[in-house]
Amino acid sequence: MIVRSQHLILSLLLSGTILSGCAQGDYGHSASPVTPPSVWQQAAADSNATPWPSADWWGGFGSAELVALLSDARKANPDLAAAAARLLQADARARAAGADLLPNFGASAGLSRQETDAAGAGGRSGRTNASAGVSASYELDFWGANRAAADSAAVSAIISRLDQETVALTVTSTIANTYFQVLSLRDRIRSAEENLGLAERVMAVVEARYRNGAATALEVAQQKTALTSQQAALPALRQQELSATNALAVLLGRGPGDLSLGATGLGGLGLPATGVGTPADLLERRPDLKAAARQLEGAGADIVAARAALYPSATLNLSGSLAAGGLSGLVNAPTAVANAGLSLAQSLFDGGRRSAQVDVAEARRVELVETYRKAILTGFADVETALSAARNTERQRQLQEEAVRLARELFRLAETRYREGATDLLTLLDAQRSLLSAQDQLTQVRLAELQAAVSMYRALGGGWSQS
Repeated sequence: MIVRSQHLILSLLLSGTILSGCAQGDYGHSASPVTPPSVWQQAAADSNATPWPSADWWGGFGSAELVALLSDARKANPDLAAAAARLLQADARARAAGADLLPNFGASAGLSRQETDAAGAGGRSGRTNASAGVSASYELDFWGANRAAADSAAVSAIISRLDQETVALTVTSTIANTYFQVLSLRDRIRSAEENLGLAERVMAVVEARYRNGAATALEVAQQKTALTSQQAALPALRQQELSATNALAVLLGRGPGDLSLGATGLGGLGLPATGVGTPADLLERRPDLKAAARQLEGAGADIVAARAALYPSATLNLSGSLAAGGLSGLVNAPTAVANAGLSLAQSLFDGGRRSAQVDVAEARRVELVETYRKAILTGFADVETALSAARNTERQRQLQEEAVRLARELFRLAETRYREGATDLLTLLDAQRSLLSAQDQLTQVRLAELQAAVSMYRALGGGWSQS
């Protein structure tokens, strides 16, 4: 009889497992709530179908130092390490949720000794009792609650992996932008120092003319003021360079002072060539957009789990035990007991709590649809903005290079005429300020052009490979 009961319970457990496996439902599709445009409006006519950025896209800047820094960051960046830890947590939670789909087994053992003092007989007697038992239980997942919870946790793990990719893309882009910022500040410092040298040269000319009676004390004071102003601008630029360098060190997982860059400026850097693909493919490239789509899938599983809580729960229970007097009796002549049962549980009144949880889950999915829609629109806007920025900063740089050439020629002419006494000092000072401003603006435009390229890389979802 005991054996037959055990076979019955085992059959029920296996059938419950099969039933729960069949309970997995359709959690709803995550189709795009936005119709993608056919082409990018700001892209060149022949660039929409060209390949997306490659994983080694960073080499297109022509900086081996930048490539080395990005490689170091993958190993030491704190944000990437934290994202990896969050992924491990999500994977562990998925495994824990999946455990509810399997039966629970337990075992127990006991040993006790009972001593009896025979009254008036002066003797003692004792008995040793031994027992051992096993138990098993399994919740029949008729309504798919456990399966939905496990699927939701699995989707959360996938989202964590996509979030890790988003963090990696953000960290990579931030490191590149900060690196370019450091180099641009070095260019600005060098330009300021060169212009300071020009101001000192003009100061010598003014003082010589003053000694010869060809210049006034006012002119000496004016040039000295301009010289002092340029000297005062240098400490601020050097402080900005230090701050940017320290920020870059933190991104690389290093302490202040542990980073030494070999590049002295933006000179020699190029711009990577990249295609932009088609707008519809962007949804399968950007990890943040893929994560938003997965959130809809997880929300569908949460709805199934919330609805399943409205129905009764069924649990199979099996237990067996052996008992005997002493350990030898447990082997030779045990008393065996087996129990099998099926329990049903249903909440009769909860004040509408479970119904409200269904409403919350359904409203959450509606919210995520709108969040996904906004993310798609933002993604398309990011690409269009980056395309426009790349084109406009390139044109701006070309014009600013011409402005610097003209400002340098203007300063040369003004200095020559001042030496000859053909113009006044104010004209020379104005030419000097124009040259300094034009050079500083050119450096900032070059930085904007490089950062626009990085923004393009980020907007397109970074380097990507079908494998």
